[in-house]
Amino acid sequence: MKCMISEQLKQRLPSGKFGVIRYHHIEVSDSPQMLRGRLELFQESLYIELQEKAIADIPELMEWRRAFKQIGTDPGRYRPSSESLYRRIQKKHFIPSIHSAADVNNFFSLYYKIPLGIYDFDRIDGIVTLTIGTEQDEYVALNGRTVNFANKLVSKDERGPFGSPIVDSERTAVTRETKNALQIVYFLPSTPEETAKRQLQAIQTMFVQIHGGEADAQLLV
Repeated sequence: MKCMISEQLKQRLPSGKFGVIRYHHIEVSDSPQMLRGRLELFQESLYIELQEKAIADIPELMEWRRAFKQIGTDPGRYRPSSESLYRRIQKKHFIPSIHSAADVNNFFSLYYKIPLGIYDFDRIDGIVTLTIGTEQDEYVALNGRTVNFANKLVSKDERGPFGSPIVDSERTAVTRETKNALQIVYFLPSTPEETAKRQLQAIQTMFVQIHGGEADAQLLV
């Protein structure tokens, strides 16, 4: 599967960097205790930290808010998913274990303070393009709401939009039946390419350790 960045997105966010990892022959299940424990402990640690620190004082979260503004999105109305996770933890609404794939995604989103998306590869058709949405681009999100992606960063295939750093779609949601997956990592624009590649490798390594299968990664710049 080919993945690419549209020229429009490159113009609005010239320093944007995105990681793509393709996984094949994986087994999604309940998370192993190691992952559940790490996710729980990390959230407890962040909760303590966030009682003394404002969200606005976290540079990585603020950088993605600035990136949203560059793209044309109001970050006060549509937050990057990483910021949404941090706001939940600040209120002690800890993220529960969902399944192994979602839990890996949430762990690294918290750890690197960036949005990540995970999608069922077999529900995606044709070339994947990261672009800026139009008034015609919308989908039913994982929260059950229909979201319009005009002037928002969105991932599209031949059937239309399916993912974003805000909230992902029901259409391509990963389940315990998923055997092949596509992961999109929304790096901070300021991240050096070599650092982004190391982070991409760390995500891929943990995912394959837990789910088995094979993987290949690509950095889009």
